[in-house]
Formats: sequence, structure tokens, C-alpha cells
Amino acid sequence: MNETPGGRRALGVDVGSVRVGIAISDPDRTVATPVETLSASEVGASGRTRPGDPGGDERAWAADLADRLVALAAERDAGVVVIGLPRGLSGRDTASTRSARAVAAAVEEAGLAVELWDERLSTAEAERTMRAQGSGRRERRTVRDRVAAVLILQGWLDANRT
Repeated sequence: MNETPGGRRALGVDVGSVRVGIAISDPDRTVATPVETLSASEVGASGRTRPGDPGGDERAWAADLADRLVALAAERDAGVVVIGLPRGLSGRDTASTRSARAVAAAVEEAGLAVELWDERLSTAEAERTMRAQGSGRRERRTVRDRVAAVLILQGWLDANRT
């Protein structure tokens, strides 16, 4: 088991411009399961707008999301937050990559361990998986980001299994 001070579980996060998917591992860090999907526009408890919105403040939004993640990590006994890093297919950073890095920095500033995990195509893979299972369009829209967070976290868990 990959031990991280502060908690036995790991929290997985798919940071998107519209929704944020969250997943959690079991205490042994072998299996990831979905937790919830947050609307990116609702993250800013202080009324801050999300990145990409006119007047949006990415650092403030990232700090608000980090506060939510830190509280969830404490509630669920998670010692590490695994954040999907959405690079372009060429491997270059994108606007989404910068948002994920901003959230990672804010979570670290709050004192939690953070791991960035390459999540290229995780949302597309989540969509394909749900479509293959016969999920309808509405269900896919509401669940897709949670499933992407599960895929991100499960990839990290599998790579870090000892």
C-alpha cells in the first residue's frame, strides 16, 4: 500500500471548466469509486466565477475548490489528492492544464499531499464506457466527470501498488 501521512485513502479529481468529478479509494488503495460531481460555477462559495468566465479569477476559484477538496479529504480520511492533468494530445499544456495546476497548488498550500496524473482522454474514455453500458445521454452528462475521476484515480492506484 502506498502510505501518505494524514490519511489512508486517496481522493481523485477531474477538474473541468463545467464540472468537477470526484472519486475516492478504499482504505487499502486498491479500488476507486465515484463520490460526486460539482458544478464548476457553484464551486466559488465566495461568489468567485470559474476560470474562462468574463472576469473569472482562476487562482481564487482554485482556492475555493481546494477548500472543498481539503474538507472532503478530512471527512473521508484521504491523505493525498490525485488531480488529473489534462494535457493536449501533443503533450503540451492547455488552459485546462493550467486550471488543474492552479488547483493542485492551492491544495498543497492547504497542507495536503498532491499528485498530478496524466489524464489525457479520461473523459472520452468515461463517455465510451458509459455508452457501451447503455447509459442515456442525460445520465452520461451527470455521471461522466465522476467516472473520469474514477479512471484517473484508478490509474494512479494501479501504478502505485506495491
